[in-house]
Amino acid sequence: MPTLRDENGFLTLGGVRLIDLLADHSTPTYAYDLDGITAEARDLRTAFDDAPHLVAYAVKANSAGAIVRSLASQGCGADVVSGAELQVALGAGVPPHRIVYSGVAKRDDELRLALRVDGQGILAVQLESLEEIARIDAIARSLGLRGQVSIRMNPSVDFDTLDTHAFIATGHDEAKFGVARADMSDALDRVLRSSCLELVGIAVHVGSQFTSTAAYVEAARVAFEVAREARNKGASLRFVDTGGGFGIDYGQGCPVRPCDFVRAARQAQRDAQLDDLALFVEPGRALVAAHGVLLARVLQPKVSGARRWLLVDAGMNDLLRPALYQAHHRVVSLEPVEGPQETWRVAGPVCESSDDFGMHSLPSVPPRAVALLDAGAYGYTMASRYNGRELAPEVFLRGGLVESSTARQPTEHWVEERLRAGLL
Repeated sequence: MPTLRDENGFLTLGGVRLIDLLADHSTPTYAYDLDGITAEARDLRTAFDDAPHLVAYAVKANSAGAIVRSLASQGCGADVVSGAELQVALGAGVPPHRIVYSGVAKRDDELRLALRVDGQGILAVQLESLEEIARIDAIARSLGLRGQVSIRMNPSVDFDTLDTHAFIATGHDEAKFGVARADMSDALDRVLRSSCLELVGIAVHVGSQFTSTAAYVEAARVAFEVAREARNKGASLRFVDTGGGFGIDYGQGCPVRPCDFVRAARQAQRDAQLDDLALFVEPGRALVAAHGVLLARVLQPKVSGARRWLLVDAGMNDLLRPALYQAHHRVVSLEPVEGPQETWRVAGPVCESSDDFGMHSLPSVPPRAVALLDAGAYGYTMASRYNGRELAPEVFLRGGLVESSTARQPTEHWVEERLRAGLL
């Protein structure tokens, strides 16, 4: 378990007693175990059995420089979905030849940035529509460059097979992502006809938080099928990218590990007799989620008839997943758990009914502070300043010590920003 209780019952992360962090840090605050994150990357890479591959970390999961640098030190590349994420990856030491750029609506300036990095561009811009092919062809031509691209295909997996929340299922026919399977032959022809584009890969991504490999393997088999078609048309492919979406255990169990997805994709690759191509995967959550927590102080209980609320100073602006996806993050005491337990409904200060972290078993006498577990992915990166609230600072742990931290932005900055808006 990433979080453990020490011999005295205090909750720890990466060997650090979390209650001790509150002496120097206000709440809410995110804390991350960098050693745990790098261990996840090392473990995942063993599943490739020395075959050509790239673990392209999905930066959208957590874009903190300390985390991206730690993963880059383990040989990971990056999957980015904006120009800003591309700049973070480059600034954190990810080489351009290990970066792929996904997304359905890339701006022209973002495409120019991707094509011009180091004079050669990144490894691949992942094209997601027939219309985007024409756009990037024109931009590459205007720059006098030959851009490396891959085509992200929508594999048209039946929605019922995508055993995940509707908001994070991407490989079905109604999703906005990728080129439709029926249009792939046309897409291949358009790229291969261009003198300014080089087709280097085929990619798919069918969703997130999968707890079985079935849908993932179904999409991978379609990707390998299209890769063979691309080769028959004369493409000099280098890789097939089967995406990410590996689930984690948020407390309800998860029978598969990230390595299981890789091994299943490798078998599909062998079945397709495409072992000479590199296999790319794009994990985000699976590398970082379990190794981050959101720390919050308990403000007060609220007992109203049979209802028992525990009000904390972290809200949906800090951790949006419960409000957005009906996700459940375990809430636990930082201090030793003693005496009788009660079921509390934990909620935050944001003025929305959806600012609610659900029902949790906690001491009858409320603890001073709690941790929301498994918050390392899609926590800080989805945070906002709604209700004029500050963005939470982040604390990075390594070797049982605080390696670095970010500062909290005072509320006064937000007030000044709002007041300046529209002034000459």
